[in-house]
Amino acid sequence: MDDRIGDLLAERAHLGGNPAGGIAVSVLLHGALAAGIIYAALHAAAPQEVSTLNIKFVAPSVGSRESGVVAPTPDSRLPTPEKKLTIPEPVAEAPKPLVKSEPKTVPLSNFGRSTKKGSETPPAPHVQPPTPQIATKPGVAGGIDIPIGSAGVTGIEGDFPYTIYVDRMKTLIGQRWLRPQVGTGITTTVSFTIDRDGTIRDAKNEILSGNGTFDRAALRAVLEASPLPPLPFGYNGTFLGVHLTFR
Repeated sequence: MDDRIGDLLAERAHLGGNPAGGIAVSVLLHGALAAGIIYAALHAAAPQEVSTLNIKFVAPSVGSRESGVVAPTPDSRLPTPEKKLTIPEPVAEAPKPLVKSEPKTVPLSNFGRSTKKGSETPPAPHVQPPTPQIATKPGVAGGIDIPIGSAGVTGIEGDFPYTIYVDRMKTLIGQRWLRPQVGTGITTTVSFTIDRDGTIRDAKNEILSGNGTFDRAALRAVLEASPLPPLPFGYNGTFLGVHLTFR
């Protein structure tokens, strides 16, 4: 391109004497210069993209400068350690003073004996006024003939000190005793067994009077009185044997 511009300048000097030719040469020269500028602009290299990397330098702490070791920065993401709560130890209570409990009294049954076995001593037997008639039978514990109406107990098998129960038994049987119209001085004895629930069993005429009507009336009075009240709670036997004399 420089050679062409130089040729144009030489040609302009050669035509310097001709004004018209000088103008033409000047126009051509400026046109060539403009074309060169445009050509250079079109063929100039396209600007390249430049990647920028930002690097941030953190100034070390004073302590780390002296030792040459960078102190680790605390991580805000780590959980803050929780404070331990101090729980006061329980105060031991003073032992309560022992209260001496009074012995509980056990209620008595309806027949003068406690409802708990062996909890009390049996009550003293009720003493009836003596009567002149005393009957004792072989093999049977002797007993006093205590008349209730026309009936009396001549014997109770074993140790049975519950006189209240015996009196109640005689009352219930005596209410059913209808004495036939026979002569005086006639007697019969009925033996029977009372179970713990008061049921009467094995009733029979143990000693006959010689009068069938009298004997049957006595046996019927015993059977119709069943069941009697249950045996007292303090009585340890499973049944009670009775010998009852009717007069």
